[in-house]
Amino acid sequence: MLEAVEKALNGGVKAVQLREKDLGIRELLALAYSMRALTARHGARLFINDRVDIALSVDADGVHLGRTSMPVQAARKASGERLMIGVSTHSLREAKQAEEDGADFVTLGPVYETPSKIQYGKPIGIELLNEAAKNCMIPVFGIGGITIGRVEEVLEQGAYGAALISAILTAEDIKKTTEKFMRKLS
Repeated sequence: MLEAVEKALNGGVKAVQLREKDLGIRELLALAYSMRALTARHGARLFINDRVDIALSVDADGVHLGRTSMPVQAARKASGERLMIGVSTHSLREAKQAEEDGADFVTLGPVYETPSKIQYGKPIGIELLNEAAKNCMIPVFGIGGITIGRVEEVLEQGAYGAALISAILTAEDIKKTTEKFMRKLS
């Protein structure tokens, strides 16, 4: 995974979220330290999924919270304002709630159908992404099924950017694919 992330960073990725739910605490911490060193060399931000303690330990830039994570206020209190806080959302109501709770940004989706987000139900579609972007004062990132051909549509809806997983990590040439995405996102 570190090799794939480094290729994406060489292609211009500006932020990475470490999201390894199946690792034990020591393995996750070791991976987080390695990921922090890698992102720091490339001037990219590092976000840790769910684990405020690990984010603080490795001097990450932020934490990304989900439905079952600690509340935003608790993460903010625990981090002493040191971490940016992002929240995964799946509706306009959830995005607005995250904003009210003090999140710095939200990811909203899945915008399009994608195997990695099936558990969240049907795609929300670009109309809801547009509504959230218009109604939230914090950045809204589209996530879920975003391909190189869909980036412009996502940005046209007012999204601040896009969060990607498989479109980059399963690419034959991760660096070149990332460069293509970054040109569209710039």
